[in-house]
Amino acid sequence: MDFKNLAAKAMDLAKQNADKVDTVIDKAGDLVDKKTGGKFAGQVDTAQDAAKKAIRKEG
Repeated sequence: MDFKNLAAKAMDLAKQNADKVDTVIDKAGDLVDKKTGGKFAGQVDTAQDAAKKAIRKEG
């Protein structure tokens, strides 16, 4: 299996479990905020939103 197929399979699994993935994304962002003292909170929030949108994107 090549990397492209592996990535597609991972994205399919993420889409099937979007609610669980959202929880993990939120927890990861909270951890980054905690470790950085919230210094990059805006960037972390933007990255979290982008990740959540990516798993719901069609195509």
